Amino acid sequence: MSARMDNDTAALLERIRSDWARLNHGQGPDSDGLTPSAGPMLTLLLLERLHAALGREIERTYAASGLNAAGWDLLLTLYRSAPPEGLRPTELSALAAISGPSTSNRIVRLLEKGLIERREDERDRRSASIRLTPQGRALVTHLLPAHLATTQRVLAPLSAQEQRTLEELAGRMLAGLEQGV
Repeated sequence: MSARMDNDTAALLERIRSDWARLNHGQGPDSDGLTPSAGPMLTLLLLERLHAALGREIERTYAASGLNAAGWDLLLTLYRSAPPEGLRPTELSALAAISGPSTSNRIVRLLEKGLIERREDERDRRSASIRLTPQGRALVTHLLPAHLATTQRVLAPLSAQEQRTLEELAGRMLAGLEQGV
């Protein structure tokens, strides 16, 4: 399946490319040592627009349930990875790939909604585990088919090989950023 950018995005990219070329006075990229080549900036602009569009599409799946992306991610992590007794907040944070303070805020919001529960460890009162409530599990099982359908739909313009290539390239870029490259 072949998908094309909408006219607004294509026109924006062409305008940016043209503006940078004009600044370069037609002398080629980086000809004055100050004016950058448009290519890398356009790539990042596309990635930023893709990120925003993906967020909007995915969020439509669960927004009517009063969840945001952060809450859905935590519920999905508990659903997929937690044993029956739950996960400690540090484990949950690691599996959801988010920072501790962000995890704490998400936990509080989901506790207030009755979607998760916090159980203190009987042996160590300083430790607790987080797990889905029956209401939280029911919500995830209700929303998961629509979420999976949405992920398939947004990836449909890419072949299976292109999806693997995209995953590899995104992983390499992320690794480079995380390593400070």
